[in-house]
Amino acid sequence: MLDLRRLRILKEFSERRTIAATAEALGYTPSAVSQQLSALEREAGAALLDRTARSAELTESGRLLVEHAEQILAMVEAAESVLAEHRGVAAGQVTVTAFPTGAVAFAPLLARGLRVHENMQLVLRQSMGAAGIRQVASAEVDIALVDDWSGDRPDSGAGRLRHVHLLHDPMVLAVPRGHRLADPAVPVDLRELREEPWIAAPRSEPSRSGIDRLFADVGGAPTTAWEFEGQSTILSLVARGIGIAAVPALALAAGTGGLAFRRLPGVGPTREVYAVVRATSMRRPAIEATLRALRRTAAEVRRDLDAELGAAPG
Repeated sequence: MLDLRRLRILKEFSERRTIAATAEALGYTPSAVSQQLSALEREAGAALLDRTARSAELTESGRLLVEHAEQILAMVEAAESVLAEHRGVAAGQVTVTAFPTGAVAFAPLLARGLRVHENMQLVLRQSMGAAGIRQVASAEVDIALVDDWSGDRPDSGAGRLRHVHLLHDPMVLAVPRGHRLADPAVPVDLRELREEPWIAAPRSEPSRSGIDRLFADVGGAPTTAWEFEGQSTILSLVARGIGIAAVPALALAAGTGGLAFRRLPGVGPTREVYAVVRATSMRRPAIEATLRALRRTAAEVRRDLDAELGAAPG
């Protein structure tokens, strides 16, 4: 009989490629991972890893078992979801990972919305880029909040993962309170803004593409743009008068002291925010309850941002 926990370790190894990386991802010691994989080999009656003094890689039998392990684990999760649905009680731990500004904006309202389920426990982590999607696919987490700047709506009805749209998050202009554009009577002219000192995310970060698109029709990127990682860092520099910035509206949730925000002219660049979940887990009452809470939270966040932008200059 093949042990499901060991199958998960083997599947994780197939993605991480090393014993050390697998151990770090799962919170085990390398020795424990190696022992569990050896035990799985005895259960399977075949060598699953080709080990050397410094490395290990899957054998043909190992790759074959990984293919079946993915199906087996998905079927087990689907069965567990059906049983949980039959019980009809939202219970157990739900782990959510989110990009940083999403985590800050969603955490308070999401936690409040899920407290009505006394038998549930919420764990919220942060992840960057596509890491959240990978973590959902590998069952490290249950739901990932991800942002997308491409404008291409993912197919939410096919494959192992489902994308649930939560909100549109437009970019807004952030300036110090003493800046001339803090006055709502002063129009926002992107051509003039090109000459301002800008604080921007590095080109490796997705939000930088929003700034590039923002200025694409007015002569290109700003003349001067210092690069800093993290929206909260960028906003803190803007508040100190170092420069101005265009940031996703969700960044306002981190605090707006010393800042004024203006809506950008026209439609402007917008990112989409999705909840990504495995199709096999969607029927679990705890997952359903979390997705409902995420939708409600997204609506509240959107209302709060609209109110703040309406109250703030511009």
